[in-house]
Amino acid sequence: MLQIGEKFPNYSVTATISTDKDEAKAFTTITEESYPGKWKLYFFWPKDFTFVCPTEIAAFGKLNSEFADRDCQILGGSTDNEYVHAAWRTHHADLKDLPFPMLSDIRRDLCGQLGILDEKAGVAQRATFIVDPENVIRFIYVTDLSVGRNPQEVLRVLDALQTDELCPCNWQKGEATLA
Repeated sequence: MLQIGEKFPNYSVTATISTDKDEAKAFTTITEESYPGKWKLYFFWPKDFTFVCPTEIAAFGKLNSEFADRDCQILGGSTDNEYVHAAWRTHHADLKDLPFPMLSDIRRDLCGQLGILDEKAGVAQRATFIVDPENVIRFIYVTDLSVGRNPQEVLRVLDALQTDELCPCNWQKGEATLA
């Protein structure tokens, strides 16, 4: 698995960006250069149409404006293809208006480069990466395939990383740092 301080890998994937029936409006290509100068939050889930995954995807969606206020683009993805993502968004009420792209790593290239491909299950691990504007990995969080994440905690870590100061345990934005 890649480590803190390493560059996020080069990649090119198709992403689902809407439920529009016009493929030109529903899909786009995203690379590591797609959001220059921005922080990026990449999070991966094992499979679409599962039980745990939509709970955390929807929770990240609800926090999208807070991440955007911090100049951070959310990018979620799995090893499912873009058509599966589109179908899931179309048929799951909590995902219909998802405000961020769903990356399709159907070739498992990005997951492989990141070191988060679960070889036994053949899917992405439940992994989260915060990447700074220079595409350097600053945070990694991986849980068991059966355990969902806490998007509020990921937002808290982003706040701490953006202070460039020492932040104590449970630090929240607006509180004193150790600098």
